Amino acid sequence: MRRSLLLAPLALALSLAACHKGGGAEAAAAPAPSGPRMPAGVTPALIATGDSIFHSGGCQRCHGQKGVGGQNGPSLVAGPWLHSTGKYEEIVQTITTGVPRTALKDQNRRFPMNGRGGQMNLNDDQVKAVAAYVWSISRDKH
Repeated sequence: MRRSLLLAPLALALSLAACHKGGGAEAAAAPAPSGPRMPAGVTPALIATGDSIFHSGGCQRCHGQKGVGGQNGPSLVAGPWLHSTGKYEEIVQTITTGVPRTALKDQNRRFPMNGRGGQMNLNDDQVKAVAAYVWSISRDKH
């Protein structure tokens, strides 16, 4: 019994120290990190797959490395959205159906955007992966 009386102050000191280092009420009140929440179904792994498809296929040929824009494709990282509002679902739709020449908002572009990556003929999962990558790099667009 005497031993437990001696250990009680030590246990109390250790628990107070743990609370002071971030395990107490102060940690619970800390603000959550800011940033956009990922759309349903979008994961870091899906974004990484989309990055690989984007850079190994025809996407980067028109939209440039890292989506900064190119001779035939607008920037995906800055400036206004031309054919959607930038929601993930809309990006999926644009990649799926493409943008015909007659619907291009920037008539300085010579070629349409072919649906499903044109000759790449992306399947639904690949379209979603590329859309996830585009969504992830486009958070500064307005």
